Amino acid sequence: MAMRRVIKVGTSLLRGDAERPTAAVIADLAATMARQQRLGDSLALVTSGAVGLGCEALGHERRPTEVVALQAAAAVGQGRLMALYQDAFAVRGLPVAQVLLTRGDLASRRRYRNAARTLEQLLAWGVVPVVNENDTLATDELRFGDNDTLSALVAVALGADELILLTDIDRLYSGDPRTDADARPIAEVRDLDELERLSLGAGGGGRWGTGGMTTKMAAARIATTSGIRVRLADGRDPAVLAALLAGEAVGTVFHASPRPLPDRKGWLAHALLPKGSLQVDAGAEKALLERGASLLAVGIAAVEGTFGRREPVRLLGGDGRELGRGLSSFSSDELREILGLSSEEVRRRLGTVGDAVVHRDELVLTLPPAGEAPAG
Repeated sequence: MAMRRVIKVGTSLLRGDAERPTAAVIADLAATMARQQRLGDSLALVTSGAVGLGCEALGHERRPTEVVALQAAAAVGQGRLMALYQDAFAVRGLPVAQVLLTRGDLASRRRYRNAARTLEQLLAWGVVPVVNENDTLATDELRFGDNDTLSALVAVALGADELILLTDIDRLYSGDPRTDADARPIAEVRDLDELERLSLGAGGGGRWGTGGMTTKMAAARIATTSGIRVRLADGRDPAVLAALLAGEAVGTVFHASPRPLPDRKGWLAHALLPKGSLQVDAGAEKALLERGASLLAVGIAAVEGTFGRREPVRLLGGDGRELGRGLSSFSSDELREILGLSSEEVRRRLGTVGDAVVHRDELVLTLPPAGEAPAG
């Protein structure tokens, strides 16, 4: 059966080595994807590599650390990266399209939908979208920070069946196999609870934590809660991608949630950039988690940050845990004015707007009850 898949390949694979340079890695990738597309699949590719190729072209031995230098290196490398993809896919009769995104493109509902429609059109034309973060222009607050997150959001925007994360580790382990002799391989992650437990174990420092598996498990959370299966495997061997596309049991599979978030709720949960936080009291927390209620003004204990009306906020429990995210009907200044007032006083102060600060239709829970997937 034909499927829609998003494939993510990272810098660790694209940099290649003396025996298999970057051009050879991309050629193998293109050959495998072209064969699969001829079988009827629709494929999109999320790629890293622009900064690395830019540094190589400039003769820089070390990756820059300053944002401006990173942006300049990306500007040099992005054209080289796309030229490699264009040449590799053209040999196999497939056109490609460069799609550069920032977090801001997906944090706006209108721009998110525009990006999704553009990607949909490219797939309908039989074009392979080659997606990368727009490192040349993205500022710190508009960066994804890693292409694992970007690939998951692209998969959600496309309504993909599967997200494939190609890395330099053969599968997920219970710990870092390079330093932990007791680390065990994990073939399946069956639900969100298991994923959360494993994420806590991967939260330490080093490449296994902040630079490695943590971002991949965060991407898996975004995708699986939206009904997308995730496969993670070692992409250094070109045969691995072919095996994954054929459905073979390679690497680790993260099973999709049986109760996926609908499109708008997924966008609220994962694509938005919160401008502030609302800490709620115990009664409001119970109403949110158990009854799927709207957040009322009387249930707010504290307001953090600065935001306007219709801007995104995080909802926090009394212990600081994130309960959900949504769009606030009021600005932070308005909310600080009405803290502690009764519902009747809030309505009198704010008029016909009412006292629903975050309406249930514009709210998504990100901390579900134990054993359940996030609810809308």
